[in-house]
Amino acid sequence: MSGKSKANFDKINFMKNVFLSVLLIFAWGGAFSQSVASGSQYHNLDNGVAIKGYDPVAYFSVNKAQKGKKDISFPWHGATYYFSSSADRETFRSSPEKYEPQYGGWCAYAMGHDGSKVEIDPETFKIVNGKLFLFYNRFFTNTLKSWNQDETNLHNRADANWQKLIH
Repeated sequence: MSGKSKANFDKINFMKNVFLSVLLIFAWGGAFSQSVASGSQYHNLDNGVAIKGYDPVAYFSVNKAQKGKKDISFPWHGATYYFSSSADRETFRSSPEKYEPQYGGWCAYAMGHDGSKVEIDPETFKIVNGKLFLFYNRFFTNTLKSWNQDETNLHNRADANWQKLIH
């Protein structure tokens, strides 16, 4: 192969490799964004914000519902979480699965009762086996009370209903 032919051959191979690399990056990026977007369709979000803007870590650290701040946020699985402190955001960032609410942030009682996605009151919650469960509490109806009366059965049914919903 002449010097000029070899240079053209090398240039073509280089361009092919660049093209394939760019193609793979776009394909991977598209798959990733689809997975995040598809996950968000199951979450209880207000304009993309989870738990109505409450800090998911505070439920565990102070056993209290605390409003998060818009300027201290973190995106996770298609949802944006707000935090009351930078320390809580870093705690969440290091282990988000531990702090995100069960059943996409929908009412745990409703998910167990009939598999429906019902709004929640972020101040009505329970930590069960290190997991955050949220409940509806309005108009003289507090579903946490109903949950507590049959927690084992409702929890098992909620898990099964949630699996059906997301698959």
